[in-house]
Amino acid sequence: MTKRTVRLNSLLKEVISEVIHRDLHHVPHVNEFITITAVDITSDLSYAKVFVSVIGDQKQKKLAVQALQEKAGTIARMSSKKVVMRHFPELTFEIDSGLEKQLHMEEVFSKLSQEREKRPSSDDAPSDDHLLDE
Repeated sequence: MTKRTVRLNSLLKEVISEVIHRDLHHVPHVNEFITITAVDITSDLSYAKVFVSVIGDQKQKKLAVQALQEKAGTIARMSSKKVVMRHFPELTFEIDSGLEKQLHMEEVFSKLSQEREKRPSSDDAPSDDHLLDE
């Protein structure tokens, strides 16, 4: 990935987020619980995949992504006024499951840690040292 692509991804992330929160707050299923986590623009700058995190259950997440996808053209048009590009990329929205996976892993590690704490430590176990004295 080139420096230009990295900068464009970052800029698009900021601009698209601003458009969604400032200009589309009235759209059903689009709310303050949507966060743009990343943007991945293709090398030819024609398409951009926008990763979103949505707080809620699976149904709310699905409805939010559908609402964003339905408004993708509007979001692109409004965003293009804030970013100078010859052709603004076509946007597609996807749920970013990375955060959920991270939270799940943290939960698993926390449970493992709790289980480890419940087990008797080697200091608490009966020692075989007394057998050596005989």
